[in-house]
Order: sequence, then structure tokens, then C-alpha cells
Amino acid sequence: MVAVTTATYNCTDPQQRAEGLAHAQRAIAQKQCIVMPTDTVYGIAADAFSAQAVATLLAAKGRGRSMPPPVLIPRLQTMDGLATEVPAAGRALAERFWPGPLTLIFHAQPSLTWDLGETKGTVALRIPDDELAQALLTITGPLAVSSANRTGHPAAQTAAEAREQLAESVEVYLEEGFRPADGGSGASAGLPSTIIDCTGDHLRVVRQGALSLEAIREVAPGVLGLGEEPAGAPAEEAPAEAPGEPVEAARDQADLPPA
Repeated sequence: MVAVTTATYNCTDPQQRAEGLAHAQRAIAQKQCIVMPTDTVYGIAADAFSAQAVATLLAAKGRGRSMPPPVLIPRLQTMDGLATEVPAAGRALAERFWPGPLTLIFHAQPSLTWDLGETKGTVALRIPDDELAQALLTITGPLAVSSANRTGHPAAQTAAEAREQLAESVEVYLEEGFRPADGGSGASAGLPSTIIDCTGDHLRVVRQGALSLEAIREVAPGVLGLGEEPAGAPAEEAPAEAPGEPVEAARDQADLPPA
């Protein structure tokens, strides 16, 4: 489904910001896609509860259902509405590091009537550390979000760059300057979020990103790093397989360049 109209709003201007958020809210309600900034790069977003909207997002990027998008949420309490069997350590990590560069994979609530793609019953969740993104999420609710680019092309760091790739497949472009906002000068700027699989017997880092393992273990000492196995595990034991599709999708989520 192609958007009928396309508009760009300069969200550094208060009036355009208000108009842009209102237009974006309407577009999401109408199952259209929008482009929004996050704390690292720009993302293409759609209503996470609309199979049609998610399909439109995937088509805009030129990808299939085998790489479903992660879901950005506005507040910590939303996690319990979307995920089930949340372990205590996973909850502690969310409480400590959200909003921020941490993506957590949980079992999805089985009662949800959404269709993000081939998720194997899991969902990847994150709260972005970006004021405009949080303002949008507050009025729209959870959004399926992926990096604002055609698959295989560089992730957009401005809405203008996103528009060059996505054109009229997007209804609203919210422009608020370069992302990451510090121009890449910070120690973790430009790095993807760290992804932790919380669906197994042990929490496990499945991608190391901006959040260090040391910081994670200050909150959850038992988290396994990349390639690590629990103490006492047989040498020949293969690592537990993380939920494939959400992890792959998170490599191209709204907060990071393509892997």
C-alpha cells in the first residue's frame, strides 16, 4: 500500500513538531508508515498491532516476513502487556537500562492478535532514549520499527536520507537533525543496542552493542556473554539457540546501522 500524501516536518520548530506528531498519529491509525528519529539512527515505524501496517513496513524496506521488526514501547509497564514469563533478571535489566541501548527478547503474550512475521512466539522490546520518539510512542502506543532504509543500504541518519530511499512509501517524515545527536563523538555512538535473549534457562547476550557486558553484570551477574556456557555445562554442548528471527530483525532495528 503506497501512501497517498507525503509530508516532512522540521521538529526543531515547535509548531511543526506539534503538527508532525499529530499527522504521524493519524498516519499510524490509518495503517500507514512514518519515519521517526531514535537515539541512534532514524527508523521506519508502523502500528505493531496491524498486520497490514507491518506488511507495508516490510514492503517499504524490501524484505519478507522472515525478519520481523522489533517493537519500541513508551514505558516499562507496557512490557508486561506484550511479554510473558519475564524473568526477574530481565525485569531488573529493563528497569535499570530503559530507556537506552538494550533490546530484550521475551516470549510474546499468546493472547495478542498481532502478526509481526515469523517470530517463533517471541518479541524483541526496547524503549529508545529519545525525547521525540518517546513523545510519539506515548500517543500511538507500541510501534514496529526498523531502520529507515531499503534493505542492504545504509541506515538513514536524517529524515532527508530516509526519504531518498523510502520516498512515498512513507506518509510522514519527522526530521529532528542528525542521529546520533552527538555526531558520533560519544564512546558508544553509532553502536547498535545490546541484545539479550531472556527466553531460555539463562539470560544470554546474542549481540554485544553499546551496553557493555560489565554494566549488564552489575545488575544481572548471571548473564552469559557471547559464546559463553553455564558453569558445568558439557564441553560438547552446543549453545542454546536464540530465537532466530527477532535476533536477526534486531540487527536492522530502528536504533542501528545494518550489520
